[in-house]
Amino acid sequence: MDSTETATFDLPLPARHFASTRRVLLLVLCASVVVPLTCLCIYGYYDHQRRLAEARELTERVTRVADEHALKVIDLNEQLETRVVDLLGDSNDARIKSGEEGLHRTLDDMSGPLAQVAAISVFGEKGALLANSRWYPAPAVSIEERDDFQSARAVAPVTYYSLPLRGKVARSDVFTTTMGRIGQNGQFMGVVSIALKRAYFTDFYRELAAGDRALVIGLYRRDGSILARFPANPDSTQAATNTPFTDAFRNNELYGSMRVQSSVDHVDRLIAFRRVGDYPLYVATGYAASAVAARWRDNLALVVAIALVPCIAVWLLIAFSIRRLDAEQAAWERWQAEVATRLSIEASSRQMLRMGALGNLVANVAHDFNNLLMVVGSNMELARRKRFNDVESEVLAVERATAGAESLARRLMSVARKQPLKQELVDPADWLRSVLDLVKKSVHPSIMVTLELSPDLWHVLADPVELELALVNVAVNASDAMPHGGRVLVRCQNARVRGAETDIADGEYVLVSITDNGEGMTEQVRRRAFEPLFTTRQRIARTGLGLTQVLAACEQAGGTARITSVVGSGTTVRLYLPRHHGPARARSTSFVAPASAAAPIVLSSNDDEQPLRGMSVLLVEDNVEVAAGVTAVLEVLGCTVHHEESADAAFSLLGEGYGFDLVLSDVQMPGRMNGIDLAEQIIKRLPAQKLVLMTGYADELERAKHLGVPILAKPFDMDALLALIAPRVLL
Repeated sequence: MDSTETATFDLPLPARHFASTRRVLLLVLCASVVVPLTCLCIYGYYDHQRRLAEARELTERVTRVADEHALKVIDLNEQLETRVVDLLGDSNDARIKSGEEGLHRTLDDMSGPLAQVAAISVFGEKGALLANSRWYPAPAVSIEERDDFQSARAVAPVTYYSLPLRGKVARSDVFTTTMGRIGQNGQFMGVVSIALKRAYFTDFYRELAAGDRALVIGLYRRDGSILARFPANPDSTQAATNTPFTDAFRNNELYGSMRVQSSVDHVDRLIAFRRVGDYPLYVATGYAASAVAARWRDNLALVVAIALVPCIAVWLLIAFSIRRLDAEQAAWERWQAEVATRLSIEASSRQMLRMGALGNLVANVAHDFNNLLMVVGSNMELARRKRFNDVESEVLAVERATAGAESLARRLMSVARKQPLKQELVDPADWLRSVLDLVKKSVHPSIMVTLELSPDLWHVLADPVELELALVNVAVNASDAMPHGGRVLVRCQNARVRGAETDIADGEYVLVSITDNGEGMTEQVRRRAFEPLFTTRQRIARTGLGLTQVLAACEQAGGTARITSVVGSGTTVRLYLPRHHGPARARSTSFVAPASAAAPIVLSSNDDEQPLRGMSVLLVEDNVEVAAGVTAVLEVLGCTVHHEESADAAFSLLGEGYGFDLVLSDVQMPGRMNGIDLAEQIIKRLPAQKLVLMTGYADELERAKHLGVPILAKPFDMDALLALIAPRVLL
């Protein structure tokens, strides 16, 4: 499980709320979309309703005009028919035929000035044409079988309106109005028929439409039959039937409006209609709903296009602002990371300045202390090999004290960053499981220690001995903070750290957290917790180097350590160990741990045996006491030892041609050359010469790693030395 640790800066950084600013920009972006869209929807709805209302108003206005026109025509037509009927009186067919010439001139005079009249005809009681306004003599024509004649005879003297037809006499597209003649005795005497030009009506309707193709104007009979229509329908005899439109006609409604689909051309239209006076005729105007919708869409598209220009500008501006905000946030985070790094460096620098003098002092003391321990250790080795002579218990006590002194010296050297390291590729899960028992033994029995490991932990490159010591130091501190018992939780997980959120450098770390529920630390104590020799346990023998060693171990591995604590609730110490991405580094330098960290090698059951008999050793050591102790032990082992106090002297001796089976040299020595310089010259000039270095420092070990020279970490026992050189001799 990945996590990102955060920390609070000692120097607070200016606050920048990029997330809230981004939310505001996104809110503005949403508003710039939603608000115009809502406004367009509202506008589109009301514009559509307005256009429908305008279309209805147009159809009603045109219908009133067409109604007035039709009423005038039909009224005049009714008057003409009445005049002709009155003129004929009770004249029978023979009498009318005898006066045909005069009647023709009279009918012609009546129809002449009337553009809508195609012809005025008089038919006898059998349907024969007796007189006509256009033809003299009238042709022999009979309409006895025509529906207008039969209907007029049935409903005389009421006027009958025929369907459109081709006039037999006028040969034109007309519809007729026919009025029957009834004699004084009620006998049917024939009909007077006026043929009205359909073109007269359609021409007038065309002018009313004024070129608007969506507009339809028509004159209808009460049964829905079309007498005249613009634009003309292909089937002039087709009737509009079975619709609310025709139902209104049959119900004798005077006027009205509706929206229906035409049964003639199947177009959805807004219809307005009016009855023509008291006649069984209606005028109606229709407007195509599709035309209203098309004009509405065109207008809305134009409005959308106009509105889209500022909207696009706003969207581009917001997108630009978001991009700038992202760039600013990235720059801000980089700046925060740089500030965090600088703060961390400054804090480390101050810490290093405080530790500088102390570290040098500690290192020098530890180095001299190691030399003294070498003297003690070598002499203890001699005493053991000389069978103690009744002082075994005292010597063993000195050895135990020496082991403790070696551990203290190693801690001092670790704090001073001069302890030789053995960096290895460490699997945190396996390592923590292996040291868990040691941690449990380091704390009070009343304290429960638990371990939680996340899956797929990354590997780290570190000195496992230093990490083990660091973990034990933290556990001991936790135990001191819980005198009445408690719980210590060791948790290990992968962590990705962002420098913008913490004062730790960016990177991937294995995070080892040690949490206790003890007394906790005050802020002042927490700030000084990593300082060397600082301790709050005055009544307990504490050196004040525990947490300092923890920080040193993490930093030597390339990471760091942090502490968070709440008084009365507990403390968490976090160890950040950098993830190792490559393979384990091959160690060209062999390190041998001191006797306290390695099991002694038993050479033989015979103590008098000298495994190194006849071996010549050049010992290069500036400390006379150390040299004397090491020389004595080597001689007991059978070696012939020649001692030089400086590397310069040893190099000169070798240069004079003197040969030795082994050169054993300290690293730190006075003079122009130190031990590593000597080793470089020996490898360069005498590549076959066997060589072992010994040191208590780690300052120049990087150079030694490239030489492939074994190194003994002071203080060491002779078994460690034998582990390096005895196999070479025995070969």
